[in-house]
Amino acid sequence: MADQLTDDQISEFKEAFSLFDKDGDDRFGMINRFAQALLCGKLYATMSKPQRNKPTSRSQRLVLLCILIFACLLLLSSVISTGKLGLPYQQTLIDYFVRSSRGKREHTLSEKYLYWGNRIDCPGKNCETCAGLGHQESSLRCALEEAMFLNRTFVMPSGMCINPIHNKKGILDRSDNKTTEEGWVGSSCAMDSLYDIDLISEKVPVILDDSKTWHLVLSTSMKLEERGIAHVYGVSRHRLTESHYSNLLIINRTASPLAWFVECKDRGNRSAVMLPYSFLPNMAAANLRDAAEKIKAQLGDYDAIHVRRGDKLKTRKDRFGVERIQFPHLDRDTRPEFILHRIEKLIPPGRTLYIGSNERTPGFFSPLAVRYKLAYSSNFSEVLDPIIKNNYQLFMVERLVMMGARTYFKTFREYETDLTLTDDPKKNKNWEIPVYTMDERKEAAS
Repeated sequence: MADQLTDDQISEFKEAFSLFDKDGDDRFGMINRFAQALLCGKLYATMSKPQRNKPTSRSQRLVLLCILIFACLLLLSSVISTGKLGLPYQQTLIDYFVRSSRGKREHTLSEKYLYWGNRIDCPGKNCETCAGLGHQESSLRCALEEAMFLNRTFVMPSGMCINPIHNKKGILDRSDNKTTEEGWVGSSCAMDSLYDIDLISEKVPVILDDSKTWHLVLSTSMKLEERGIAHVYGVSRHRLTESHYSNLLIINRTASPLAWFVECKDRGNRSAVMLPYSFLPNMAAANLRDAAEKIKAQLGDYDAIHVRRGDKLKTRKDRFGVERIQFPHLDRDTRPEFILHRIEKLIPPGRTLYIGSNERTPGFFSPLAVRYKLAYSSNFSEVLDPIIKNNYQLFMVERLVMMGARTYFKTFREYETDLTLTDDPKKNKNWEIPVYTMDERKEAAS
């Protein structure tokens, strides 16, 4: 009896071959029916033939070999005639049956996709002057939220534009007391060098636009014709839930030529925000997260401040020749003497204070050393040098370090509970006269 096909084996073969008939292709239906007939015939023979003392497995092997040869011939015919395997997303048999490597998210054949262009925050013809990481993450978070809302897999750009002004190797606390304007090479970087795509996919399914999966999906969409793809620039996300759009394989929502985040201005409506500001910072690539953990371990129990200066201190003259600035108190509030005044009540003397900043003047924060033990990214070159290739990567590591501090002061307020170095609003359209002295009345009131 050991050489006969069992009921379980026959059921398994039937189930395997029935998979090929789900797409309605006559060839796969033929395989299915042929397999069913052969298997049922084998079952009948197994049940009706008298038992022999020395049964042979040659006959059942021959049946299985016939089934496999016939299946392969029909599949090859399908490939030649259609250029695909007839499966919904044009995957090979190996792709279809073999599971992804451990730790990778497995894509299913029922997924639909949201495409939003191949650049993050690329303002049309001025792509070389793309915005900083903050704006770009706002754009990316917006697109991820829409994918969540539409229950689609997000097709993420494989590269991130880096503005040269945001890619300087500003080194703090240099021993030779000389400034440097040296920058990292490259005006872009790979998205997966910044973010952990598999980690993001645990919350929002994501593939990269240079992946094999996306190329297969595009090929399939062209064969599906009107059911394959729709270009929906300017269509509201609520309209995209209608049946006309919901059944499409791909929704192409290529963003405004100005910037992605222009499409998502309604972030003041907190009920519509599906991902918190902290989501992307915590999705940093694994090697960046590992570097941050090593730095935190070396720092021990510490506090941190993020001091945004540099580009935010840009001034311009009005028609009367008077200097004006968007953040009138920022230059004052981010100088060491004012920082000390701001943080001393919450950070006791003698504490280790990690400083993350785009200020490039050597020794600028040295006056803080009278009260605190100062630490900068330059103190951890053995951890950072092997992995950091651009300023975005450095900032993402520093951001994780600062988020892990016991007490953390940001420059601008993101949430009401944030501790900040300045009270100037992060978004200010007015250009005002800068203030460099302490407001005595305000101090007296506090």
